[in-house]
Amino acid sequence: MRLVIRKDYDEVSYHVAKYVKERVNEFAPSANRPFVLGLPTGSSPVGVYRNLVKFYQDGELSFRHIVTFNMDEYVGLPRDHPQSYHTFMWNHLFKYVDILPENVNILDGNALDLDLECQRYEEKIFAFGGIELFLGGIGPDGHIAFNEPGSSLNSRTRVKTLAYDTIVANARFFDNDITKVPNLALTVGVGTVVDAREVCIIITGAHKALALAKCIEEGMNHMWTVSAIQIHPRGMIVCDEDATLELHVKTVNYFKSIEKVHEELIGSGNVGLQGGVRSWPGALRSAYHA
Repeated sequence: MRLVIRKDYDEVSYHVAKYVKERVNEFAPSANRPFVLGLPTGSSPVGVYRNLVKFYQDGELSFRHIVTFNMDEYVGLPRDHPQSYHTFMWNHLFKYVDILPENVNILDGNALDLDLECQRYEEKIFAFGGIELFLGGIGPDGHIAFNEPGSSLNSRTRVKTLAYDTIVANARFFDNDITKVPNLALTVGVGTVVDAREVCIIITGAHKALALAKCIEEGMNHMWTVSAIQIHPRGMIVCDEDATLELHVKTVNYFKSIEKVHEELIGSGNVGLQGGVRSWPGALRSAYHA
């Protein structure tokens, strides 16, 4: 597993966005071979999306041959509701880039048969050959998507009852009225996420420091579902300095030393694995993620 530490939220956001850009461009997607990208909502990816839009505007990245699958959606909210994740994605990313609407996949929280909708989602991911890169954020309790503490680490896309703490935390988006917050959501499973060929998790802020420590320094635990990234052959966490506050000093120094060696090999200007090592990017990527 790879841990990349940056100074603050802005540097984390830029690093992740540049990594996505370089992975997409290295992949060279086409209509017959699209790049399949998993995407989150919430505060964590907002800065990443802002940078991706800038890359598109500068002509450095196209979304025309990118297919996206979002992590989750509330049950019962209209698609155009201000707090639906469909609205979130269009307001923060999709309406500013050249993605084809038919290539956007977001779970339908108003489907007549919610279980069938979840099954259909998994089947569509499979039909596209799986997800190439899944971005994710976490909550302070270490949950990824709506896979809250206690969720199976083998879980698939499903209907999920939200914990009361989650409902209370999300009330700030619903006029601070918990009665307006949906108590059900559709979410990809932990297993759905770790099936992706690469997973990148964004963790920023001191309020998520304990979750990062549980993920990095302890074993896999269904009470901290992000810890499932430990078994992924190409798992990466990008965090800021504040998020490392609960880590041991030797842990921080260890990962920073690996990052230093990596930058010496390919140059600090290259977030991805291209640069001066184009003849062996796959080998370097595998070694760096191990």
